[in-house]
Amino acid sequence: MDLSTTYMGIELPNPLVGGPSPISDHVDASRRLEDAGASALVMHSLFMEQILREQQALADLDAHSHSNAEASSYLAEPTDFALGPEEYLEQVTRLKSALSIPVIGSLNGTHSGRWTRYARLIEEAGADGLELNVYYVPLSGDEGPMEVEQRYLDILESVKAQVTIPVAMKLPHFFSAPVHMMKRLDAAGADALVLFNPLYQPELDIEQLEVRPERPLSDPGSMKQRVLWLAAAFEKVSCSLAITGGVHTPTDLIKSMMAGADIAQMTSALLIHGPDYAIKMLTGVREWMAEFEYESIRQMRGSMSLARTPDPEAYERANYLKSLNTWHPGSALR
Repeated sequence: MDLSTTYMGIELPNPLVGGPSPISDHVDASRRLEDAGASALVMHSLFMEQILREQQALADLDAHSHSNAEASSYLAEPTDFALGPEEYLEQVTRLKSALSIPVIGSLNGTHSGRWTRYARLIEEAGADGLELNVYYVPLSGDEGPMEVEQRYLDILESVKAQVTIPVAMKLPHFFSAPVHMMKRLDAAGADALVLFNPLYQPELDIEQLEVRPERPLSDPGSMKQRVLWLAAAFEKVSCSLAITGGVHTPTDLIKSMMAGADIAQMTSALLIHGPDYAIKMLTGVREWMAEFEYESIRQMRGSMSLARTPDPEAYERANYLKSLNTWHPGSALR
């Protein structure tokens, strides 16, 4: 039974990849994940804000170095991030020394600029690939769809010009024409597209009048939207496709492959159950494949995509109409 797959040109023994999480901050936990069977590890993001803060601190230090003997205090600004920019690069090197599986770094920002030079530094630290996480929520209303899309293309172009390792683009779900945008990014040189970045929606505390962040873990139901767009994009782009968010069970991973993914990134389930949960995931996939006589992951990949389904309308308006018109009182109780 062959579980192998190819992601961003990297050959992997199976499609289960450890997604961005605090696991990558700890070599021992990362090694446990590798021992449990994960085929690669995506590090959590190094944020644009961290990099710009450090650059500003260095500029302030230089400006005051001749007039203030305590200028070094400019570098001691408190931060909520687990790893600073230099520590992040050191962690890339540590993980590469400790693991035999590919290590994929991650950069998170909202526009192109000097901070993207860290893409080259992450490559030099030893990363096998890079994931660009453009977490930008256009709430102001000052930008139109084309301007928002151009942000993603500009960042991708800036980073691709600096590195030779493969680059994945992690996307949000709210583009007005997601497949069209995926095709543009594919044409611009993205080596993979990761669907989708979760939209963290704030919780309103109506007693304290505060806006609080929500718990960042996914639930299995959040995978459905991702499966839809994977199925729509399959064979419309030449780059790799990945799913992230909602993959909690072996069945979820199988559905991801059938929709068209090359890999499935698992984060929340590993944080809930621990790195060893990857063993249960892969065992479950193998058992299912044996029961239904699948010989390889490649055999099932895209088999239920829009391009290959015998009933493409099931992904389109017909399914919407059918869902609404077949509901009746009591359906929720069945």
